[in-house]
Amino acid sequence: MKKILVIGSHGQLGSEIHELSGNSQNYIFTTSSDLDIRDKDAVDYYIKNADVDTIINCAAYTNVDGAETDQENAKLVNTIGPKNLASAALKYNAKLIHISTDYVFNGDGIALNGKKRPYREDDATSPCSVYGSTKLAGEEEIIKSHCQAIIIRTAWLYSAFGKNFVKTMRRLGQEKAEISVVNDQYGSPTYAKDLAMAISAIVEQLNEPSAKPHYGKIFHYSNEGVCSWYDFAVKIMSLYNLDCHVKPISSDAYPTPTKRPAYSVLDKKLICKTFNLTIPDWEDSLKDLVKRTL
Repeated sequence: MKKILVIGSHGQLGSEIHELSGNSQNYIFTTSSDLDIRDKDAVDYYIKNADVDTIINCAAYTNVDGAETDQENAKLVNTIGPKNLASAALKYNAKLIHISTDYVFNGDGIALNGKKRPYREDDATSPCSVYGSTKLAGEEEIIKSHCQAIIIRTAWLYSAFGKNFVKTMRRLGQEKAEISVVNDQYGSPTYAKDLAMAISAIVEQLNEPSAKPHYGKIFHYSNEGVCSWYDFAVKIMSLYNLDCHVKPISSDAYPTPTKRPAYSVLDKKLICKTFNLTIPDWEDSLKDLVKRTL
């Protein structure tokens, strides 16, 4: 039986896919200790011998600040790894679903009628960080390979697993009476469970003859709605019933080694139309996560 290989299975998205799979025998879940995607020969050998039909690459070097100093490893994981997977996918006729990021854009947004509009898949990329640059290079390597691949960019990912903003806010809300959160960076939180369900639906559709025109394309996915990190934090405190005051501050008051996008809203119309998806609003999805973790 042909298998679905999930790489980076201990991360937020990989863990949600694992839970959603219900331990189905159709899935193989690997971590970096099982399969090092930086090693071309190891990837080739694994894909060949595991009889893989579909690869879902959730693995990434996601430490945005760390990537600035650990550039070599960021490139190996975010660029060379996807290149190796694409090469093996082409060689062994496997399909590849690769997860990318909003950081491929400069985060300034695109003006439209005096406002900013969501980033579309065909908007010009201009990363401002090593993380964004290496992820963009990974996209380019996959497209150049001409393997049967689709790329899904996402942003502001959180889940019941791993480290994320929701877990951090809950912990701080339990420990402190007041915290400060930036209110001038806007985006759409992405519930990894929702993205996992979308990927599952896409995997099914990629097995249909009509899937061919989708290969080599980029799609955007995040939850619906727009908020600031401050808005997100306030809602988290409210849903967890935490008595912690959230103070809004500017990005200038919270400097980081790497510039964070001021605007990360993604246009999801293409992925919804192509794969007949309905995307929940971020507030509804956050409520689901809170119910799971109370």
